[in-house]
Amino acid sequence: MKLTSVKDVFFDLDHTLWDFDKNSALTFKNIFNSNQIDIDLKTFLTIYEPLNLNYWKLYREDKIDKASLRYGRLFDTFKTLKISISDATIHKLSEDYISNLTSFNYLFESTVEILEYLSPNYNLHIITNGFKEVQHGKLSKSNIDHYFDTVTNSEMVGVKKPNPKIFNHALEAAKANAEESVMVGDNYEADILGALNFGLDAICFNYHNEKLDNHIKSVNHLMELKKYL
Repeated sequence: MKLTSVKDVFFDLDHTLWDFDKNSALTFKNIFNSNQIDIDLKTFLTIYEPLNLNYWKLYREDKIDKASLRYGRLFDTFKTLKISISDATIHKLSEDYISNLTSFNYLFESTVEILEYLSPNYNLHIITNGFKEVQHGKLSKSNIDHYFDTVTNSEMVGVKKPNPKIFNHALEAAKANAEESVMVGDNYEADILGALNFGLDAICFNYHNEKLDNHIKSVNHLMELKKYL
């Protein structure tokens, strides 16, 4: 069903437009090689990826700070794999990871096509919890920054999605009204519930095929947004 009143579309970035998992895996491969760490990448990622998601949940809930996230997710992964590695090396890997993350900028399939489709008729924006030092690089190096009128980062607001303050800040920056806006993102808690609880409509990019409540608008492919917009 088309959302006829929408004028502004707010997108999450990581895991919605920018293919975080693919770009992250390539970054780890790169920094492990440069630091001469002999580890099976697939084995590492099997442990790291769920740990990383849990650390991001703690970060969203303000239970840990950025430094603890960046160090802890690596420390716990190597500990689980029973790989002995020094604190100095973990800290260096943490820094190298952030420095190299925008070396790879794969987008989800049809990202550019859907932005081309939407941009003539809607004002497009970004709301992201990602680290400020890399998010703008992701947008510019993947050549999609010009589609967005505003970019709201959690670090500039001081809170993270699903906190209503970040949605309020984004709407004010965009000079948009909640009743004429929609949020598109992959994270049910941060993007979808956060937006809905604030009073924004929301569409879940459910590429991970999670079971959602029937009342939640969702798509499994970005081009399916045409059903709503």
